[in-house]
Amino acid sequence: MTSDFRFRLVPMVPRDPTEAGRTASTLELFFDLVFVVAVGTAAAQLHHALIVGHVRDGILGYCFVFFGLWWAWMNFTWFATSFDTDDWLYRVLTILQMGGVLVFASGVGPAFDERDYSVLIVAYVVMRVALVAQWLRASRSSASTRWTTLIYAVGISLVQLLWLVCLLLPEGKVTVALVVLLAAELVVPIIAERTGTTPWHPHHITERYGLFTLILLGESLLASANAIIDAVHDTESLGPLIGIAVLTLTATAAMWWLYFWPPHHHAIKDVAGSLPYVYGHFLIFAAARAFSAGIEVEIDVLTAHTTLHQSYAAFAYTIPLAVFVLGVWVLAIRPHADRVVNTVLPVAGLLTLVDPLIPIPFAITAAALGGAVAVLVWRPPLPHPVDDLRQPTRDGLDDEVDRAAVSRTSGADVGSPSPATGPMR
Repeated sequence: MTSDFRFRLVPMVPRDPTEAGRTASTLELFFDLVFVVAVGTAAAQLHHALIVGHVRDGILGYCFVFFGLWWAWMNFTWFATSFDTDDWLYRVLTILQMGGVLVFASGVGPAFDERDYSVLIVAYVVMRVALVAQWLRASRSSASTRWTTLIYAVGISLVQLLWLVCLLLPEGKVTVALVVLLAAELVVPIIAERTGTTPWHPHHITERYGLFTLILLGESLLASANAIIDAVHDTESLGPLIGIAVLTLTATAAMWWLYFWPPHHHAIKDVAGSLPYVYGHFLIFAAARAFSAGIEVEIDVLTAHTTLHQSYAAFAYTIPLAVFVLGVWVLAIRPHADRVVNTVLPVAGLLTLVDPLIPIPFAITAAALGGAVAVLVWRPPLPHPVDDLRQPTRDGLDDEVDRAAVSRTSGADVGSPSPATGPMR
């Protein structure tokens, strides 16, 4: 095999949105695991801010940091479902984004403690510029989606320039600039997709969302378990600590049960129909990871490591739980549930939220979540009409998809003769 053949690139044309057996790649799973580092750092800073009484700053800081991570993750996920080639250049640019995530994690502390966003912004721009390179590459290979991919590339680039300009602003104007730029990031895909829809694979997208949810729940459970283990020698009575341990496992299992009860892929439709599910997952993801920070705050109350009153401290975990339950119900469960489920789930979320007002610790939360799971076992999802996974595509896209399938098998450029074997990826 010659050197030039080994480094040949696969044409980055649209993937088939009806491709059978499409699953998350090992590179995508590796990408997710790198985000665990930064998300864990953000949750640790949220925990610290809450126990010292900086509630507002802690929540706002956590939301800002988590937005940057969630948005970078989501943009990569949606690009991959449309244009993943898994050749060497695609992998290198993806790994470059991972490097940006790790640098981003190193800037979380200064952002919380000193409101110094310089490292966060530079690292974020690195992640986004790597994705711009992917969009530009896609624009060269796909005629039917060229304008869409170019608008993505130009729009993302302009916003990144504004992020860098934000570093030069006086401290008093940074907060307003951050809000404006976050809104600008959200608008770019809406504008781009109006010129032509990129080919989404509903099952692949929702599998990626489910896997990331699973990772966040697992990381949250791990952080909570470590906090409980560390607190064993710092408390006089193990009873309350055992109660927290039981609640942690029960709540995490309930969140898993709720999330994976309905079929999610029906939520991926056209742009307007998919936006609530896509953007609403910010709250679900953020709540899933913030839950452990709340459990750690509750443990700090038991071990006298904070002066927070226990009832206030309990809100640190009941609010994330309620946000998660209500978010999953609205975005995923409600369209597939009957009247019983659609009554029990919101009530369970609201009861979880007000649990700290009840004199018996954990009782309402445990009963509400346990009851919700029992109802989901009793009442399965409603049957859904057989859906056609093939999305409306622009003229010529189907031909490109077919040609891309041949090209990925052979390693040849579109329109060129197929060599005997594929490229080394």
